Parts: sequence; C-alpha cells; structure tokens
Amino acid sequence: MKFTQGSLLVVDDDKYILSAIAEYLRGLGHRTETAENCEQALERLSEFPFEAVICDVNLPDQDGFHVLEWVTQNKPDTAVILLTGYGTIESAVEAIRDGAFDYLTKPVIDEELHLAVQRALGQRKIVEENKSLKAQLDKRFGISNIVGGDYKMQKMFDLINSVSDTRTNVLILGESGTGKTLTARAIHQLSSRKDKPFVEVACGALPENLLESELFGHVAGAFTGANHDRVGRFLQADGGTLFLDEIATSTPAMQVKLLRVLQDREFEPVGGTKTHKVDVRLILATNEDLEDLVREGKFRQDLYYRINVITLTQPPLRERISDIPLLVEHYLETFNKQNDKHVEGFDAEAMDCLRRYPWPGNVRELVNVVERAVVLSKSNVLTSADLPEGLQDNAHSVGLSFASHLTAEGSLKSAMVAPERQLILNALESNAWNRQATSKALGINRTTLYKKMKRYGISFERMMQEQ
Repeated sequence: MKFTQGSLLVVDDDKYILSAIAEYLRGLGHRTETAENCEQALERLSEFPFEAVICDVNLPDQDGFHVLEWVTQNKPDTAVILLTGYGTIESAVEAIRDGAFDYLTKPVIDEELHLAVQRALGQRKIVEENKSLKAQLDKRFGISNIVGGDYKMQKMFDLINSVSDTRTNVLILGESGTGKTLTARAIHQLSSRKDKPFVEVACGALPENLLESELFGHVAGAFTGANHDRVGRFLQADGGTLFLDEIATSTPAMQVKLLRVLQDREFEPVGGTKTHKVDVRLILATNEDLEDLVREGKFRQDLYYRINVITLTQPPLRERISDIPLLVEHYLETFNKQNDKHVEGFDAEAMDCLRRYPWPGNVRELVNVVERAVVLSKSNVLTSADLPEGLQDNAHSVGLSFASHLTAEGSLKSAMVAPERQLILNALESNAWNRQATSKALGINRTTLYKKMKRYGISFERMMQEQ
C-alpha cells in the first residue's frame, strides 16, 4: 500500500495514551493534534478540516458516539476511527452502522492503527477523486457545454432545466449535426440519475436482428453465432438513461417491442423466457418528421404518442446565425488546447463568410471547419483563406447574387429588402423579441422598428406559426 500522510485529530482522556498515539502518528509524518474530551474535540473540528479522527468511546463529558454523530452531520468527508477498552461485536457493529470508518480495541497495536489510518486516508482520496471526475463530467456533458445565446436556444435551455429531473420520456427533434446527443447528455447530467449509466444506441446503424439483440440482449443459442449470454443496453442503462438516436429507422416489429418496454418497463432477451424489469429514463431523437411517418403508416401512432410527451427542437445553425461567433470562440479554445496553438480568432471577412454560409451540416460542420482552420493555421488571426473552398465560393456567389439582383431590380433600395428583413429578424431573436432592446441594438428608434416590421410582415406570432 502506498503510504499517505494526512491531518489527524486524536481524542482520549488518558493523557498517557493520548500522547503515545499522537507521537506515533507524528513519527509516521502525519499532522496530528489532540483533544482530551468531547468539547475540545468539537472545537478543534470546527476550526480545522481534519481528514480523520481517532476517538476513544469513553470520554469524561460525552462519549465518542457524540463526536461521531457531530462529524457525520457537519464534516461528512472526515473519517472517524473509534477506540474502546471494552470491545464487543455488538458495539463494533453499532459503530459501523452509525458511520464510523473503523472500530479498534485497546490496547491499540501500532501496526493495526497505522493500517486503519492508511485505509481511512485512502478512502478519502478515492472520494475526492470521484468528486473531481463528476465535476469533469458536469463540465464536459452538462448544459454549459451547449453553446447558444439565440432566443430559440434559450427556450430550449429552459425546457431542458424543467424536464431533466423527471422520469418523463423526451423526444429531441432536429437536423443531423445540430447537437442532439449533447442535449441528451445534458438532460442526464442535470438529473438525479447522473451517477448512473448513460447509454447511447444509434438505431439506424444496426439491422433489425442485431438491434433487437443490442437493446434487449440474447441468450446462448438464440441464433447462429450467439455462443454466450449477452446483456442488452436496457439492462446496462438500468437506473440511468438510455438514449435511442435515429428512432425513426426502427422497423414495425421493433416498434412493438419498444412500446411494451415504455409501457411496462419489462422485456425478455432474444431467445429467452426470463422477464427483466428495468428502471430506465428514455430519451429519443430523430431528424425525420414523425407525424408524416405516422400518416404514411411507417411509424406506430401509439408509440408516437407514448414518446411525444416532451419535445425539444434543436434549431438548425442557419436559423441562429447570431450564435456563430459564440460557437467559434468556444471551439477555438478547445482546439487551441488540443493542438497547442494560440489562434485568437477569425478576421471580419472570414467571420462574414461563416455567417453567409447555409451550414447544411449544422454545428458539426462548423466544428470541423474551426478544427481544420486551427490545425492548418500559420498565424494567430485566421482569414477567409483559412476556410474550405466551399465556404469561400459560397460567400463569392452570395455577393454575385446580390449584385445581379441589384442590377435586375435597378435600385439599391429594392435590393436591400431581403437582407434588411433578415437582419431585423436576427436582431429580434437575439433579443428575445424585446423591441426596445432590438431597436437599440440596430441603432434605430422603436417607431422606425415598428414600421419596418409592419412593412416586412414580421411578427412573433407569425414566426411561431411558420416553425
């Protein structure tokens, strides 16, 4: 065992024993303080974060169990090792049940005490490492990892916070590359299930016979090649969250099996007869229109109603252009660290190219563009030349289109209608449709904004109907 040094408090009313234990522990390199009764012990514990307490059960004012109770309530990360001259199995069991880390009988053997202290400090280290890992998980997969200041994204964040700590099934809709997996993970991390498994299955990547085995498991001999029992994803996710991506690709037969699990939380593995019950929170995602599939008879209506309780819609990147600078900044930081680079950002022309591009691959495509630019960068400021040719060509074609439109229409005023309307829409959405804030951001007064909104047919109600 690797030797660990720590801060210890020894509590005993026998000054000789107290001094002997303290000197022994100091000789091992531990920072050690002493107390002769319960009152002194609690005073010391209130002043300093000891990692472990070695406390006699019999004290002149109150017993060691009172110290144990106080530590459990006020310093739960501190381990308590109780000492007694009248050790019995019953008292040892009681001490452990009440939260003591260990229970030793006097006279204490040095090696026995040393081992108990080392085990206590080792356990504390494991707890601290687990806390650190959980904090890293929260940072990596929590809602803060989803970048967006756009009004639609803010609405989505509100809904995520509202539904995360429930058992309700969640359906995430959105085009490929919009970040549906990030959202599913954020929901899991915000829930009381975050310490349990998060299991993801890409339904569209597996044929039906393999998907059934993947989800429900199988028993040996269930089909050719099934040489041993296999635990399915539902059992792996028991107590946690199961994320089924591309759910629209599942066959009618698979949909029947999924419906049963959603209704009864039970299933049988492929080729098996034993029924398994599971406690699983389901999050499902698709980039297809399930209502259309229901009308076409390709998706069960009863399953659709079962999963369509809470729906989150991930807006495509082209509908939240105002978020592009935020996303770029976020991923620049990520790829700078990964590649030991010091890229400060894109210049105005390059950022303009990013804003004009329609992003068919959504955020996933933007991430790839930023990573490519950072990896290939030769200076700290990226230009349009650092972007893929497709983005440069798009910006050029948009410029030509605008110029030809201007020539065809014959006036600058008419040519500016579409860009101005889009600019106003972007500003309204970025400011949550607050007209005062929007007019300030655009540098115009509210009366002018009202007139332009009326001229271009812009209203919050109409935009909601068009979604």
